[in-house]
Amino acid sequence: MMFMPDKAMVFAAGLGTRMRPLSEDRPKPLIKVAGKALIDYTLDRFASAGLGTAIVNVHHLASQIEEHLKPREAPRVIISDEREGLLGQGGGIAKALPHLGPGPFFIANTDAFWLEGPGDNLRALAARWNPEQMDILLLVATVATSVGVDSLGDFHLAQDGRLKKRAEGEVAPFVYTGIGIAKPGLFEGKRPKVFPLTPFFLEAEGKGRLFGQRLDGLWIHVGCPEAVEEAEQAIARTGM
Repeated sequence: MMFMPDKAMVFAAGLGTRMRPLSEDRPKPLIKVAGKALIDYTLDRFASAGLGTAIVNVHHLASQIEEHLKPREAPRVIISDEREGLLGQGGGIAKALPHLGPGPFFIANTDAFWLEGPGDNLRALAARWNPEQMDILLLVATVATSVGVDSLGDFHLAQDGRLKKRAEGEVAPFVYTGIGIAKPGLFEGKRPKVFPLTPFFLEAEGKGRLFGQRLDGLWIHVGCPEAVEEAEQAIARTGM
């Protein structure tokens, strides 16, 4: 039977500063692209993959996200409240560990989504997971074929699937999609205080335990107001 995480940590607490003025009266995850809120693209993918529970952290205009998610039945949503202070993605995971449980879990940003290719990317990611080899497995997309990439790329992908972060000033062919699988043990014993997630990627890379799975489809990043129109044009071109 194929392994599939039953929990996901969904990051929805950020201030969305790069999305201003769109994020001044609504949190970034509720900004709509082609009539659909960004967070719903993410949660709908998880629902299709059969995920049981999504832990969604909230901070900026938190009540709007809570109200938006109340009607959702799949996946079941648990709110991790960070109104008292942003914890960063690493700190957010540490706070949510009691909800995430003992097994590997998905991590998911809410500023991007993808249009599927022939397969199901979440199922393919789960099928690739090997706890004997990996501490973290990231879904990565090719920079050249993605929409809204505003960086020089993030990683090089070796033939054996290991990821190597690009060096300063270097160009890398793959970008992190904001989706991955991580072991809860990486965060156990850490107090829920402010710290980012990236150092955990780098630590796993240093141990040879950071791996990547290539996305099959079209990845769309919505990082600034202008990217909304670019994303909608990409969707229109595909006819989806």
